[in-house]
Amino acid sequence: MKTAMHRRVLLLGSLLLLGGCMRGGVPREVLRGPSPTGAITEEEFKALHTSPAQAPAVPQGQEVEVGGMKAYLSLPENAKAPLPAVLVIHEQWGLDAHIRHWVDRLAANGYAALAVDLYDGKVPTTAVQALALSRRLDPARTAQALKAAHAFLQEDVRVRAIRTGVLGWSVGGGWSLKAAMEIPELDAAVLYYANPVVTDVEALATIRASVLGIIAARDEVIRREDAWVLRDALDGAGVRHRIVELEGAHGFANPTDPGYDERSAAMAWAETSMFFEHHLRR
Repeated sequence: MKTAMHRRVLLLGSLLLLGGCMRGGVPREVLRGPSPTGAITEEEFKALHTSPAQAPAVPQGQEVEVGGMKAYLSLPENAKAPLPAVLVIHEQWGLDAHIRHWVDRLAANGYAALAVDLYDGKVPTTAVQALALSRRLDPARTAQALKAAHAFLQEDVRVRAIRTGVLGWSVGGGWSLKAAMEIPELDAAVLYYANPVVTDVEALATIRASVLGIIAARDEVIRREDAWVLRDALDGAGVRHRIVELEGAHGFANPTDPGYDERSAAMAWAETSMFFEHHLRR
């Protein structure tokens, strides 16, 4: 008998095939072999994170300053401008090693990737600290920082991005949606279990980017119904979008999170990488 997860995997595979975003009929992230673009598989991504048996992986990018804030920039190896680019917005744990691994992962997939440190160097070690820092974010200052980061990707001589996307998780996913509202030049926005989300149709109507929303079926932080309210609001605003529900709890894509789910994380990355490929490389 097929399990619920098995049925969901089959359904998602069918949807991807229908969407015409598949190479060779199999999402690259599900494969164990090397990708021709150098993309990091979920298995490799998980291994990058610290474990008792291994030393932390060394970040491949560099620290830069953007709009008065520190940021982390990673570029594809031997790539030349102009490059497709992704603005990365960290979750409530700040610009930690995990987010740097994500930025490097995007660079390995052919994108100039930039993560802005919205916490000014603070990296929380407890959930209480993380929640406090996320709640202290000033909306106007955060929006300005994201605009400055986007301008950096367009203007820096190493990047000179013509097409740009944004990616965020949890509180960063919420800001990914807001970035799409604030920066009309964005071509694609990806939100992993975004918290909170904007559902005002008039406010969402400013979005010109295509939106990919990834939600967790067993999310204990966000009400499942809110994701479908967002879908209806995006419909009403005339925003191109795709909402994907995967197994797992809030934070399932972070290998350092207790709720990490490797299979769902791999499927989410397959969706994300193909979404960016379609909207940022065409």
